[in-house]
Amino acid sequence: MTRPNAPRWLPLGNGRPAVPMLDPASGSSARVYCFPHAGASAAVYAPWRALAGDRLAICPVQPPGRAERFREKPFTSVDSLVDELVADIGDQFTGTYAFFGHSMGALLAFEVTRKLRAIGAQLPKHLFVSGRAAPQLPDTRKQLRALPQPELIAELKRLGGMPDAVLNEPELLELFIPLFRADLTVNEAYTHRVEDPLPLPLTAFGGHGDPRADDDELKAWGELTAGRFALHTYPGGHFYLEKKAGELIDLFAAELAA
Repeated sequence: MTRPNAPRWLPLGNGRPAVPMLDPASGSSARVYCFPHAGASAAVYAPWRALAGDRLAICPVQPPGRAERFREKPFTSVDSLVDELVADIGDQFTGTYAFFGHSMGALLAFEVTRKLRAIGAQLPKHLFVSGRAAPQLPDTRKQLRALPQPELIAELKRLGGMPDAVLNEPELLELFIPLFRADLTVNEAYTHRVEDPLPLPLTAFGGHGDPRADDDELKAWGELTAGRFALHTYPGGHFYLEKKAGELIDLFAAELAA
């Protein structure tokens, strides 16, 4: 039975469910649940559904504090966010499915997987992570969440991925910055807990010029799985995937069909 809060987590831009709420006993089609990066909404993955066609159902996840959930307070703790997400849509994670997350979303996808293991639920067939250093590594980079707003905006411009329409519009920025700081806190205040490696395949993706995750930091994801590990890197920076989404989806489809 679908929980009442489930559609909040799996929306489309027009408010309809991104995918039909699944009966936990069925869930036959392969699905990839996609977790957004800091400051982003589920809409960032909307174009991926056309790229996937009928091979996969792309299921963008919508955390609180953005888009149609803008009236809800965003989380600043990864544990609290993961607990609520699993409580609300954990029964959707059945059948053939995988997780994908970019940047902060990679951390969420990883911790949701560990939460599912802790409660004895079915794990994803594959975990795909992108654009984030492996979470067991010390974070030695500049912390962004408490930067004065002009410096924070400069960092956003440097990383890319933020529309100029937002960066150049003061009123939109005033709405966006609190959400972005909350998401940065989820990512930067995270404390890794040592657990057994995950018993599933894990694939990491990254951009060659990403200032937030170099090749060695991406390779370190391999320490977190007892299954098969692969690393794929592409030309581009932190948002390399804007041009490589089709290649990522082809790989998702191949892995879930195997």
